Amino acid sequence: MKAQEREELLQALKTRFENNMQRHPAVAWADVRARLEAHPGALKSLREMEATGGEPDVIARDARTGRCTFCDCSAETPSGRRSICYDRDALESRKEHKPQGSAVEMAAAMGIDLLSEQEYRQLQKLGEFDAKTSSWVRTPPEVRALGGALFCDRRYDQVFVYHNGAQSYYAARGFRAALRV
Repeated sequence: MKAQEREELLQALKTRFENNMQRHPAVAWADVRARLEAHPGALKSLREMEATGGEPDVIARDARTGRCTFCDCSAETPSGRRSICYDRDALESRKEHKPQGSAVEMAAAMGIDLLSEQEYRQLQKLGEFDAKTSSWVRTPPEVRALGGALFCDRRYDQVFVYHNGAQSYYAARGFRAALRV
């Protein structure tokens, strides 16, 4: 990443951080920046999260280790990560009308992790997300082995978890992810 791109990304992250202090009240930007500078590879993943519409922001910092957790905080599921099925097996099982990719593979390529149902519910305590869209979440192996996958959204001021065939995809479904630095 060129120096100018790096500084532009860091400035965008700092601005979002400062505009959303309710997500990380006990965290200082100087600590976050120091962590990012100590782990420069994380900037590539954050750039990908930003480029696909995720609007990553810090949602936690471990006081003991200093590890920061960034998460997609866009109001709706990231627009650049929609219309995808759950994983490679689901993608390969489609005979026609295949989507462009899968959530699991896209997250791995970006160096980020799909949220679990528990992490998704924690995120929803920090704001209202996915009021019009939905997001694939990490699916337990026993559900995936039967052909299913889980997704979540927020409706009626409640967080819901649902199931669908892992091979399904919809224009309003993508995935949210986290990066731990």
